[in-house]
Amino acid sequence: MRRRLALLVAATTSLVLIAMLVPMGLLVRSAAENGAVAQATTEAQSVAAVIGTVDPAALALTANRASAAGGHQISVFLPDGTVAGVPAERSPAVDLAARGRSLSAEAPGGGREILVAVQGESGTSVVRVLLSAADLSRGVQAAWLGLLLLGLILVGLGVLVADRLAVALTRPMTGLAQVSHRLAGGDLSARATPTGPPEIRAAALALNHLATRIDALLHEERESVADISHRLRTPLTGLRLEAESLSNPDEAERLGTRVDALDRAVTSVIVDVRRRSRERGSCDATAVVAARVTFWSVLAEEQDRPLTLSLPGSPLPVAASADDLAAAVDALLENVFAHTPEGIPMSVRLTPSTPGAELTVTDSGPGIPQLTERGRSGGNSTGLGLDIARRTAQSAGGTMTLSTPPGGGTTVTLTFAAP
Repeated sequence: MRRRLALLVAATTSLVLIAMLVPMGLLVRSAAENGAVAQATTEAQSVAAVIGTVDPAALALTANRASAAGGHQISVFLPDGTVAGVPAERSPAVDLAARGRSLSAEAPGGGREILVAVQGESGTSVVRVLLSAADLSRGVQAAWLGLLLLGLILVGLGVLVADRLAVALTRPMTGLAQVSHRLAGGDLSARATPTGPPEIRAAALALNHLATRIDALLHEERESVADISHRLRTPLTGLRLEAESLSNPDEAERLGTRVDALDRAVTSVIVDVRRRSRERGSCDATAVVAARVTFWSVLAEEQDRPLTLSLPGSPLPVAASADDLAAAVDALLENVFAHTPEGIPMSVRLTPSTPGAELTVTDSGPGIPQLTERGRSGGNSTGLGLDIARRTAQSAGGTMTLSTPPGGGTTVTLTFAAP
């Protein structure tokens, strides 16, 4: 915007200056010509005043002195055909002036002749003052250069003023853009400072109002989800009591373990939704993946499902919290158990990569539904599992991809950036 406004002002100022300076330049040239002609006429008249009062020698001396003083060639054509002063050829204009008419005419070699006719007893004498082209344009180039410099200065001042005006407009707009980017990045405390023209101040106030409204809506949503999650504790408590009342100790312990896991998940939801903003954490992916695969290996044994785990031999830090990474691994493994028949092999492989780490979960069955849109699923599920994994990878600076290996099945690959 600054450049466009500067170009607009420069173009407008240039057009105005051209409309003013071109006539002024022509006027300066015309004034220089008129001045030179007036000076030459004065010199010719001063010489013409002594014609008839002095002898030819004195007249020639007077003409030469006037030529030296004025810097112009002055010649006097006498009636007898002789020339006093500077020798010169008799031109047609001189013949015309010899008829008793003073005039000015274009000189044969360029310039202008100023001719003054003087009537005498023996005939008409003609005083000629020759003005060269340089005499007619003396001072014109300097005046034109001055006008050009003046025009450039005025254009520069106009561009400078336009730039300052553009800064006064663009600086508040840049501030609004920065605040909007901060809001988009999750910083809901960002607020714009209302400065600049009234329209921009109104936009800043509207953006601040929008940010406040978004913050309030998100707070209400977090509280609502937390309240709903908190209400789950009552049936969980009842379920725990039912599990403890079972007569079979093994069944009671197994059900109690599942209830405890569900309770931890509900607690994690409550804590997560009450946080004002999700902060990116870090964890050792090797330890987290190993722990979650160990947890799911019990179910794999019950279903006679071969489970292969490949982990690096050293810690592998990634830019995701341990809870988020564990939730993503659980979502991928749960989808495999939910959407493939029992006994179908599966593998989990964690390897270092250029961004940080790469987690691959592969099964050999018909595959899980390749739908990552939140809330949609090709099976009898909520459709949130793959979305949780995708969002976890994206929040950690990575991606999620689904593919079909040559032998069939489905491969889900998550990449994570290093912390």
